[in-house]
Amino acid sequence: MAAENEPAPAPAEAAGVETKSAEPSKPKFRRPKKRPISKRFRSNLEIRGEDFEKTYSIEDGLTLLKKFKNVKFDESVEVHLKLGIDAKKSDQQIRGTFSFPHGIGQEKRVVAFAEGALAEQAKAAGALEVGGADLAKKIEDGWFDFDVVIAHPGMMRVVGKLGKVLGPKKLMPNPKEGSVTADVVTAVKEFKGGKAKYRVDEGSNLHAIFGKKSFDVKRLKENLEAFFEHVKTLRPPAAKGVFVQKASICSTMSPGIRLDVGHFAQ
Repeated sequence: MAAENEPAPAPAEAAGVETKSAEPSKPKFRRPKKRPISKRFRSNLEIRGEDFEKTYSIEDGLTLLKKFKNVKFDESVEVHLKLGIDAKKSDQQIRGTFSFPHGIGQEKRVVAFAEGALAEQAKAAGALEVGGADLAKKIEDGWFDFDVVIAHPGMMRVVGKLGKVLGPKKLMPNPKEGSVTADVVTAVKEFKGGKAKYRVDEGSNLHAIFGKKSFDVKRLKENLEAFFEHVKTLRPPAAKGVFVQKASICSTMSPGIRLDVGHFAQ
């Protein structure tokens, strides 16, 4: 018989069953809904064919791309490369700029950090805004209606303070990209005319726009071949094996087309 002052055991304890402390329930993972495929995209898939692993020569791939149904705007044409590097290692980082032989069909909005006569020349060359501390203040206050930032080395004392603002948007000027230069005027002209930046991502993929869908196959081909030849020169000494492993092209809203990179791969 239990003592009078001893509390009665809980039902679960009396039955010899272990109890678990209540834990907050974790929210169930919900897979995001797949976006419905439009009739146009489905039609373009039929044009490409079911074998998405099939590879094409550059000219045949571009000819096929041109057959895809158009949208209401002039789509950009992109190339996506899988490179044989370890992008997480500092000695295998790849970034820079490239001027395509026929441009990329779009004009960039350029701002320049320069002073004095150089600032006036940069403005005359087509810079959207030119300045120093005043331009930095405008950007700090939330103005980002531009695509490229050019800076004279002497202005980096001002631009350096914008790292937290420009860095996440990949707009911070960098000497390797030619956006920190004493020749501000030439840089403004080149970037305004479509000089393109590229940078490998964490998955060792390199992406670049190399024209517009309205370009003819000849211009697109020459742009792409020139870029491939440029990419071959970027191979880091530490990279092993095949450098350009895969390549595909697409327009802004089209399926991808695999390319046979062949002699560009090594």
